[in-house]
Amino acid sequence: MNYRTLGNTDVEVSEVGFGAWVVGTDWWGDRTREDAVEMVEHAVDQGVTFFDTGDVYGHGDSEEIIGEALADRRDEVTVSTKVGYDFYNNPQAGHGELPKKVTPEWIETALDRSLDRLDMDHVDLLMLHNANVDEVDEDVLATLDDLRDAGKVDAVGWALGPSIGWLAEGDAAVAEEFDVVQTVFNLFEQTPGQHFLDTIREHEADTSVIARVPHSSGLLNEQVTPETELGKGDHRAHRPSEWYETGWEKVESIRFLERDGERTLGQAAIQWLLYHDEMASVTPTFRTTDDIDEWAAAPDTPPLSDEEYDRVQALYADNFGIDRDDGMDALRSSVGGADLDGTGMKSAGD
Repeated sequence: MNYRTLGNTDVEVSEVGFGAWVVGTDWWGDRTREDAVEMVEHAVDQGVTFFDTGDVYGHGDSEEIIGEALADRRDEVTVSTKVGYDFYNNPQAGHGELPKKVTPEWIETALDRSLDRLDMDHVDLLMLHNANVDEVDEDVLATLDDLRDAGKVDAVGWALGPSIGWLAEGDAAVAEEFDVVQTVFNLFEQTPGQHFLDTIREHEADTSVIARVPHSSGLLNEQVTPETELGKGDHRAHRPSEWYETGWEKVESIRFLERDGERTLGQAAIQWLLYHDEMASVTPTFRTTDDIDEWAAAPDTPPLSDEEYDRVQALYADNFGIDRDDGMDALRSSVGGADLDGTGMKSAGD
């Protein structure tokens, strides 16, 4: 495992992090609380030190599990949580979006409740969860600064959701010098991730990127194949069938990234993201300990060469040789306002 720092802070994260929405919901398969705790502990043993949760994941369950699993290892890890939704006063109906709440008072209250569940006195990274650009005003920015000054937060970020708002939001995060922008980003879905990389470079900003959905909902790790039957509760089933069908064709065009015995396709997908200096951490959805073993080892596999990266980009520019427009890069279209990230909000999840 290798490690990078967030923005211009001293906060260190593992290049492969643990997306803790998986242990707070049943949208990626059922598991007992004991199983969830063991997964988190196993990840630490494999060098994973960055754990990314959110207060709305399982309505607090994910934070409680993370807090329990890391209770004796707090000094070894970096913990991030997100706030911005009011699930306390609003029941969730299926996969419908919950009411957002991004006010100074709510941010402070929600963070305190998160710290109670985590049983921690601070979080290393606090992110606004799918906040719209017009919700993050000067008072909100001042509140984030105050929380940092008070020692409750070491770094601040803006987690983006495609159906909620992300292009203007990500640009605003860079302009306002947020330490982190978190977004859907993988070699099949490069919008708006590449745009944010360009913005960061253009402004010579210290903002880091954290990528989620690095395996394009099971395509790039080959966990969703033509033979796969996604269950009703499986989060990935919200992708349209046509989206997967063209995705499987695209997978065949990037087989050159595999190196027998040295790098799997799933590991190559992570290395493609780590090729970018602005990338701080990649957070795949670990469903099993086997996933943890494979993907946590990705930073130790051969990095992509310039030639391999350029070849991927040439294929991407040519839609991977597929004549028809599959809309894969237009996440708003492929999601259709229905795919969620395990939170009760409209965004794409791995």
